[in-house]
Amino acid sequence: MRLLRWEAVLALALIADLFFNSLVSPYFFNLWTLSDATYQFTEKAIVALPLALLVIAGEIDISVAGIIALASVAMGLAAGHGVETSALIAIGLATGLIAGAVNGMLVTVFKVPSIVATIGTMSLFRGTAYAILGDRVLKGYPASFAVFGQGYAFGPVTVELALLLILAALAVLALHYSRFGRGIYAIGANAIASRWSGLAVDRYRFVLFALTGLMSGIAAILLTSRLGSTRPSIAQGWELEIVSIVILGGVAVTGGKGTIWGVLLAAMLLGFVQFGLGLLNVPGIVMSIVIGALLIAVVAVPALSAHRAGRVTLS
Repeated sequence: MRLLRWEAVLALALIADLFFNSLVSPYFFNLWTLSDATYQFTEKAIVALPLALLVIAGEIDISVAGIIALASVAMGLAAGHGVETSALIAIGLATGLIAGAVNGMLVTVFKVPSIVATIGTMSLFRGTAYAILGDRVLKGYPASFAVFGQGYAFGPVTVELALLLILAALAVLALHYSRFGRGIYAIGANAIASRWSGLAVDRYRFVLFALTGLMSGIAAILLTSRLGSTRPSIAQGWELEIVSIVILGGVAVTGGKGTIWGVLLAAMLLGFVQFGLGLLNVPGIVMSIVIGALLIAVVAVPALSAHRAGRVTLS
């Protein structure tokens, strides 16, 4: 039965994709090539980790890419005034945290449905970035800032990948081995029953929104550092890709189910698929088609299976 778990399917698909990429390029399994390939998913996966917790709890945040843009603009403006690297990091984290807290307040205090609230703030955050910068590009970052998005922790392991592994380990502990994680599953399965059993449902939700914003701030630091510049279009369209990672990772859109392992495998799979298509010079629209087909399969197949099982039971 273990081989039938969704995580096993993702692992097999990842192995198959790595094998295919090795056929496309004889240099693919070079450690430094693989290291470069990880940039396709590390930043998105860092945001997908807390977003997975949020979706398991029965909520959603569509504004993550807008938060990345807003945090990047805040850091770019500060860098233009001579702010040093440590303060730039603090500005990126604070911007992400505040934006996430705004989402949390809208959902928990003003009772706005999360998909409506975050679609609104997605436009607000991205629109603010465009209103501030217009067509300008900010590039005045200190040299030491580049280490976060371009440096290596050790050997071919990038700083981004090392940070992702640390954050993933913390997410695994939080979701799968703590009381906090059990509360997330309970809220996603039945928020009303969880509230009656004494769980602070709104507090959980607020913390998860704030955490998602904070991780978006970290992603903004890494992405801005890697690109060496800020523009309002940064991370454009990442909302779909990050949500795709979460759903493809086996997190139920209805809440109450999902694992960090599945999200990590999904991030790696999509990242290496993108890298492989890049080796073949395949247009980006093809990747959108691939993601769309995968999402339809992930959502539709379990639903059809459950429907068929229900018909069998009734008959």
